[in-house]
Amino acid sequence: MSKRRHEELKQLIRRHDHAYHVLDAPEISDYDYDQLYAELIQLEKDQPELDTSDSPTQRVGSKPLDAFVKVQHRLPMLSLQNSYSPEDLLEFDARVKKFLRREDNVEYFCEPKFDGLAIELVYERGIFVRALTRGDGIVGEDVTSNIRTIRSIPLRLHAKKPPALLEVRGEVLMFKKDFAELNEQQQENGQATFANPRNAAAGTIRQLDSRIAAGRPLRFFAYALGAAEGASFQTQEEIGRRFQEYGFPVASGHSLLARSPEEVVDFYHRIDQERHQLPFDIDGIVVKVNSLSLQEDLGLVARSPRWATAAKFKPEQAQTVVEQIQVQVGRTGALTPVAIMTPVRVGGVTVTHATLHNQEEIQRKDVRVGDTVVIQRAGDVIPEIVSVIAGKRPEDSKPFEMPAHCPACGSPVRLLEGEVVTRCVNPLCIAVLKESLKHFAGRRAMNLEKIGDRLIETLVDEKQLTRYSDFYRLRREDLLSLDRQGEKSVDNILKSAESSKKTTLGRFVFALGIRFVGETTAKHLADHFLTIDRLREASEEELLEVPEIGPKVAKAIREWFDNPVLRREIDEMIELGVEIAAPKRSTDGALSGKSFVITGTLPVKRDEARDFIEKHGGKILSGVSSKLNYLVAGDDPGSKLDKAESLGVAVISWDDLQKMV
Repeated sequence: MSKRRHEELKQLIRRHDHAYHVLDAPEISDYDYDQLYAELIQLEKDQPELDTSDSPTQRVGSKPLDAFVKVQHRLPMLSLQNSYSPEDLLEFDARVKKFLRREDNVEYFCEPKFDGLAIELVYERGIFVRALTRGDGIVGEDVTSNIRTIRSIPLRLHAKKPPALLEVRGEVLMFKKDFAELNEQQQENGQATFANPRNAAAGTIRQLDSRIAAGRPLRFFAYALGAAEGASFQTQEEIGRRFQEYGFPVASGHSLLARSPEEVVDFYHRIDQERHQLPFDIDGIVVKVNSLSLQEDLGLVARSPRWATAAKFKPEQAQTVVEQIQVQVGRTGALTPVAIMTPVRVGGVTVTHATLHNQEEIQRKDVRVGDTVVIQRAGDVIPEIVSVIAGKRPEDSKPFEMPAHCPACGSPVRLLEGEVVTRCVNPLCIAVLKESLKHFAGRRAMNLEKIGDRLIETLVDEKQLTRYSDFYRLRREDLLSLDRQGEKSVDNILKSAESSKKTTLGRFVFALGIRFVGETTAKHLADHFLTIDRLREASEEELLEVPEIGPKVAKAIREWFDNPVLRREIDEMIELGVEIAAPKRSTDGALSGKSFVITGTLPVKRDEARDFIEKHGGKILSGVSSKLNYLVAGDDPGSKLDKAESLGVAVISWDDLQKMV
């Protein structure tokens, strides 16, 4: 009975995974899916003798490898001849007809050329057994443990009688929105950012620790056939259709069966116009003779097929000159070099700035003031310097070095161990100060609602704001001396400062701007320590007892409170009348003892959802981990959904959450 139920659960979950991740048409609610998944996990835990080789629970990353094993492809993974002109497509058609000695039209299967990493998936009797990179086309590397974590890839083919052998070739990539979220996380953690989605996908697959891959939003699209036994195909179009039936994502909505070379050229122009609206990066189109028998007749030339070609789009790049490199300072003290360039239009947008990320990136590209550079927009959004034209470099140019002192305050800067970002560690740096004061006054922090960003910058420049406590020292006559500040607006500013004095511990800790301490972590600290005095005396060991706080966060908190200037700031704010209320603990709410993470777009505002959960005793966490009870997912949930599913965390909707209460 248990064995039969185990097979039923695997089949059900595979079907619903396919409906959700491939077809984008879920058949059951997230809550019902989570119940099935939880039952499967429990069944396998209770009976370890069950066959889990193709179980959805095996998608979670395993222990790191020492190295990737090299494996030979059964059939070579050929590379395509490239061109950058639609006219070359007409020449390709002429070559095909000449070789085949025919004058009538040839059918071509056309599809986007994905800008990702080519992968071969090997299935034996319908079970996924191996994944190989292209390598040199003859020998690739076994990256099975990483590829297994991609939820759009079936671990068992959707077929009652699967072929004895099927090799499915396709592309691993990352959607643009997921790429942007990943880079934000990398930057916040002091880690190197990725230049573009392709690098992010390729870099993830190259990780020896598959748990890293499991936590990143990789996707897969199938488009080509390798070796096959027990299955026959007649056309390229049929390959795509059968792949889809087997459970693979394909680019069916963006492909075309062209019956003339003119239709191929029209497809090239249409996709070139549409590519910026696609959720993933492409760099051209691929054109293949549709008939597999004709493909066999055409054969190969060198190591490229005569029956296929790739027509790339002309890169949306431009040349310009780096006029200067400015170093900007953010709220956390991160120093970011930015190239200020002669304005140039790229992809319909005028570009004047491009981030250079950090010293390591500058050295890698060797960007200098005065250089003529090639720029493009990464992921069609972010301006980036692709390369330097060395032949146009001025003779007196010098390599750029990050400053040893903060450009805003002159304090020494530090490159912290394990990070690539140089930081100003002076908490009262003028640049850090402005951004920190804006954060302190924010609605979710101290809520100084009548003191906006522009006014804060003015007050800092006028030396009326030099630290947090100065918000509560503002004087009427000083404010009236500022431009555009009348008596009524000054009254509102002072009332706003006065009303903000009554706050909660969670808001107050969040307002302090401690590195790595977001709103959720601040609430956890408040719930655990209850008073600011207990919190600021807590040791790193005591901090580690708080949910979601690891060694890095604990160390950052301890360092903040060890700074005598900052400790004095807290005392002075309290002396000036700031009242910090202890959190109210709800122990009898319907959600008491349960933890939640919110992702995607809900029918209500994110703040309302947070308040709803906390009102009924639930706890908000900032990230997805195995300790999380529920992920509340709305539209466009992003990578948190994939991670939650890979860890077996229950996923519920806003409606499901309300029903729980």
